[in-house]
Amino acid sequence: MAEPFPLEPSLWAATAPAAAPTPALRESVTADVCIVGAGYAGLSTALHLAERGIKAVVLEAKEPGFGGSGRNGGQVIPGLKFDPDELETMFGKDRGPRLVDFVGHTADVVWDLIDRHKMDVPNTRNGWIQSAISSAAVGPIESRAAQWQKRGAPVQVLDRMETAQHVGHSQYVASWIDRRGGVVQPLAYARGLARAALAAGAAVHGNTPATGLERQGGKWTVHTAQGATVTADRVVLATNGYTGDLWPHLRQTIIAANSFQVATKPLSDNVRKSILPGGQSTSDSRRIGLYYRLDHTGRFLLGGRGTMREPRQAEDWSHIETMMERMFPQLKGAGIDFRWGGRVALTRDHLPHLHEPAPGLLIDIGCMGRGVALQSALGRAMAAYIASGDPLALPLPLGKVSPLPFHGLNKLYFQAFVTWYRFLDRRDAAAA
Repeated sequence: MAEPFPLEPSLWAATAPAAAPTPALRESVTADVCIVGAGYAGLSTALHLAERGIKAVVLEAKEPGFGGSGRNGGQVIPGLKFDPDELETMFGKDRGPRLVDFVGHTADVVWDLIDRHKMDVPNTRNGWIQSAISSAAVGPIESRAAQWQKRGAPVQVLDRMETAQHVGHSQYVASWIDRRGGVVQPLAYARGLARAALAAGAAVHGNTPATGLERQGGKWTVHTAQGATVTADRVVLATNGYTGDLWPHLRQTIIAANSFQVATKPLSDNVRKSILPGGQSTSDSRRIGLYYRLDHTGRFLLGGRGTMREPRQAEDWSHIETMMERMFPQLKGAGIDFRWGGRVALTRDHLPHLHEPAPGLLIDIGCMGRGVALQSALGRAMAAYIASGDPLALPLPLGKVSPLPFHGLNKLYFQAFVTWYRFLDRRDAAAA
C-alpha cells in the first residue's frame, strides 16, 4: 500500500498547537481495552473509557490525528447522508428514531468535549450550509430541512438571494442552513482529544504500528512493529480510511478515497469579508461535492475528490484550484500556501458500519464525510457499549464484515464514476 501523503504540508499541521508527547510503546503491557487508531473515534473511545475507570491503551502507527482526523476540512456536520425519514424507514420504528436522535446531536458532542476539557481548538459554531447547484436539487434540500425542522432542529431554507448573501456568490439556486454545525481546526481537535484522554488516564502511543491480532484464553494480544504487545480483554479497531489487514477482509469493505484540499495565503480584509461573511462552512449538492470555508488565519480552504493514487505534484490539485477561482473570481491571484490530501472511508451503503466479528473485538469503519462529529459521538457510544455490554448503547446494529465484490477493481470503477459525475455536475450547473 502506498505511503499516505505527508501530514506536514497541510494547513492544519502548520497552525495546530503542539502535540502532547505520545511515545512509542517499548514494553509489553496489559489493559482492559486496546484501541488501534488515534483518530477521533479511537481517542474519543479512550477518553470516555478512561472517564469510566476502564484502562485503555491506544496504538497509532504515526501520530494522533495523522490520518483523516488531521486532514479533513474541519466541518462539524450533524446527521448522515440519509434524511431522518429515510433512516427511520431503513432501521425500523424502534431503532430508527433513536438513530435519528443520535446523529442529530453528534455536533453537540464536539463542542461539549472542547468546552469541558478546555481544548485549545480554533472553532466557530455559526452553522453549516448545503447548497443546490441546480433546480433539481432544491426539492431534496427543502425536504431535508423540513424533516429536521419537524424534529426541532434549528434549520432554515435560504432562497437564491439569501444563499448568495451567506456564501458570497450567486451560482447556487437555493440552500439550507443547519445551525447545529460549524467548523474546527481538525488537527487541533484531534490533539485536544489526545490530551484529554491522557489526562483522564488513558495511554496513547504514537509511532507504534499494530502488526498482528490474536485471541487466546479469552484475552486479545495486539502485536506491534517494535515487538511489544498489548494484552487486553477487548480490542477496538478504529482505523477508517487507513485500515490495513489486521482483521481479514476489513480493508475490502470500504473504498479509501482521497479528498484533496488547498488553502490560500491569508486574504485581505476586503476579499475575506466577501466570502462566507457569517463564518459558516459550505458543501454543495454536486455528485462529486465541494466543501469550503475560511479558517482562523483568514485563509480560504476548498476541498473535493482527488485521484485514487497518492498525489505527486501540484498539478494534482489543479481541478480544485480551477473550481475555487470559478466560484470566487476575487480569489484569482490570491496564491496557494498549502496543498494536501487524506483518505476517507466510503462504504457501499453510505452508512458507517459497526462490527463485532469475534468476542471482544469491536470495529468502527466508515465516516462518509461526517467524521468530526460522527466519530466523536461513536467513540462515546462504543465506550458505553464496552462498559455495559448493552447493544442498545450503540446507535447502529452490529453487522457482518462483508467485502465489496471485486474489490481490487473498485478503485477503477470509482475513478470512472468520478469522471462521469463531474461531467453531470458541470451540465447541471450550466443549466441552473
